[in-house]
Amino acid sequence: MTPPPSPPPTARPLDDVRILDFTRVLAGPLSTALLADLGAEVVKIEPPQGDDYRAIGPMKNGESALFTVMNRNKQSLVLDLKHPEAVAVVHAMAARADVVVENFRPGVAERLGIGARQLRALNPRLVYVSVSGFGQTGPLAHRPAYDIIVQAMSGLMEATGEPDGEPTLVGEAVSDVVAGLFASWATLAALLQARGTGQGQHVDVAMFDTTLGFLATSVARYLFTDRPARRVGNRHPLSAPFGVYRAGDGHFALAVLNNKLFGAAMQAMGLADLAGDARFASDASRSDHEGALRQAIEGWAGRHGVEQVVALLDEAGVPAAPLWDIAQALQSPQIQARGLLRPVQDDRLPGLRLPTQPVHFGGAAPNRAERAPALGEHTEALLSQWLGRGAEAIAALRASGALGTPGAAPSPAPQHA
Repeated sequence: MTPPPSPPPTARPLDDVRILDFTRVLAGPLSTALLADLGAEVVKIEPPQGDDYRAIGPMKNGESALFTVMNRNKQSLVLDLKHPEAVAVVHAMAARADVVVENFRPGVAERLGIGARQLRALNPRLVYVSVSGFGQTGPLAHRPAYDIIVQAMSGLMEATGEPDGEPTLVGEAVSDVVAGLFASWATLAALLQARGTGQGQHVDVAMFDTTLGFLATSVARYLFTDRPARRVGNRHPLSAPFGVYRAGDGHFALAVLNNKLFGAAMQAMGLADLAGDARFASDASRSDHEGALRQAIEGWAGRHGVEQVVALLDEAGVPAAPLWDIAQALQSPQIQARGLLRPVQDDRLPGLRLPTQPVHFGGAAPNRAERAPALGEHTEALLSQWLGRGAEAIAALRASGALGTPGAAPSPAPQHA
């Protein structure tokens, strides 16, 4: 007799995790958004003027796209940390939290009274995560960093672009995003250890370090050859044919990494004689003669449209693809089937969809899908729920200036923060 199907899971992986989030702009907020997607309760503690990203476009109905995406599923609590009463609130909440994440300049959190040593003295199990440009130590620790600065210093920009062209900025805030990914991963690793040992720790995440960690193939090549990666344009630096090629009505991507695929690709293109050409006998020799190989491939592809080229190569088992823009990718049946974008109820933004963390968990409830908070929206509720403060105590805090004046316009910040 077949057993009845199991009921769908109702718990998310991080439902019992409480996080205080002092981060702003991109890397830190992205790291905590990924954790909030999976059920963590994330309290975003903002200054009275709010996160800088609230004022950065593109804007719709007065709401920032970047802030909305990076701060989904969070609650907003406004505190003016210049006031001792506000710092005391942080201390009380940190004693009840599992994680604190901040991205102040090194030393600022300590001067405010909310540094790692200060908060972990109140809660030894606390995982305290610091996200910064260059880390908490080293000769560059004091320097501010934005994505473009780290791309420039990591070697990523120097290795991107045409061989005879200028170094090129990657078309995404990749150093910020990578730092956010590593920060969320590090938070979970430290939290797992804390739950096993009863001791938290201070986790130091640097954009510069994480970007170099992200450049896995460039680092590996340098370690074995002592040569830094150089610009090669729209092709793989070591393999061929592996890059972007021109067809009759556009461009397509082709990925051939071994002799079997090379033979199949040449057969599909009607260029079978090239598979026996000594210039193309190995991956290394094909890379050395990439120009001649490109000429032959584009000579064939130029007589066909991209759709036909990709279909012929796909039928032969050769990895090939059209070049899509972000709209085509997000609207593709594949992404719609995978549910990367989730509908979110937000009266300020009718029809809103937001991205969610992209990993599928077979034994967990679906990701949370809630809107980003208004500035200070949850201040009273959080003080009541976390700390048991009554209306009179909250009114006294507000009268002292500790809660600031939520709703003040945020100050502008650089677009590529």
